[in-house]
Amino acid sequence: MKDHNNVAAFILAGGASRRMGRDKALLALNGVPMVVRMARLAEPHVGSVTVVGPPERYASLGLFVLSDRWPGIGPLGGIATALSVSSADRNLILGCDLPFLTTEWIAWLIARALESAAQAVVPESGRGLEPLAAIYRKDCGLAFATALKRGVRRVSEAVGEISFEKVTAGQWQELGLTDVLFHNVNTQEDFAEARRRLIEQR
Repeated sequence: MKDHNNVAAFILAGGASRRMGRDKALLALNGVPMVVRMARLAEPHVGSVTVVGPPERYASLGLFVLSDRWPGIGPLGGIATALSVSSADRNLILGCDLPFLTTEWIAWLIARALESAAQAVVPESGRGLEPLAAIYRKDCGLAFATALKRGVRRVSEAVGEISFEKVTAGQWQELGLTDVLFHNVNTQEDFAEARRRLIEQR
């Protein structure tokens, strides 16, 4: 029995990975492709897990993959795609390249979102809002699709058009998580650092 069958998870994996030079979603950490790792982190806590990206790249990994309706324009298109097809009221959206995210934090965020009256629950780190590790109600989908049609491409700009609750590290500090929670992997150097840190954590 899943923790929350009324919550769906979507892993965004449609990016070009230009700075990495190859598909970062398929890079393995501790022997597991990053996109698979993210799916496994979310799976115990949600009713379904779907990858948003090219099916020909990821279907062989045993994941359900949904084509992006707005390919090539960034993660906002992936989020809008996810919300347009989801049957769940609340939807966990995760980037594929968050090597330090934990299943405990995901469980905490879902519990927080289920208590919130806001359309979205979005964490904030020292870098600002982290909209690619957040939970959105399905009704955000129309607002995001409308923003895309107006030419909006930044997720943070689109989030400003909905009602969202911001959560900060002080609210999940009892989990003992570090400041690298939302660090993502964009370059070979980022990937090497993530591998080093994860080996040290074993």
